[in-house]
Amino acid sequence: MQYTTTYLSPLGKILLAADDIGLTGLWFDGEKFYAKNLAPEHEEKEVPVFGEVKHWLDLYFSGTNPGFMPPIHMIGSTFQCSVWNVLKQIPYGETTTYGEIAKQIAVSCGKERMSAQAVGGAVGHNEISIIVPCHRVVGTNGSLTGYAGGVDKKVRLLTLEGVNMSVLFVPTKGTAL
Repeated sequence: MQYTTTYLSPLGKILLAADDIGLTGLWFDGEKFYAKNLAPEHEEKEVPVFGEVKHWLDLYFSGTNPGFMPPIHMIGSTFQCSVWNVLKQIPYGETTTYGEIAKQIAVSCGKERMSAQAVGGAVGHNEISIIVPCHRVVGTNGSLTGYAGGVDKKVRLLTLEGVNMSVLFVPTKGTAL
């Protein structure tokens, strides 16, 4: 069974979903893949994991590195989960590129190469945004593309974390806006 609740953030309303293992979803209202994997049969109910997640979010939105990971339950393909596990390792206030993640995944799979576009697809389908920090992934050239919650939110999250925004930019054209 999945459970849901809402969290009112400085960036807008967030829907949280969880099962008996942990958090399964964290979506901004109106984001690209909003509640994509939310079970049709779910119940709005405050379960214990939501208290931990809301505490994490309170710390985060106050500009503090929460310093802990609430219980999460990532649901996806083996490849997606491997990419999401890499995302969890990106330190607060730092960024990495799709290409760097592709290199890490290639090494872990014993392959010579991995497609940065495939990595981008997995990053874009991360169901637990912010906590699994897909907003910390940027293009090799510093482009701020590909955030399902919207590039404006990506900019605000990175700014909140103190990322040096002078080396990053929002593209004016392209398919990943």
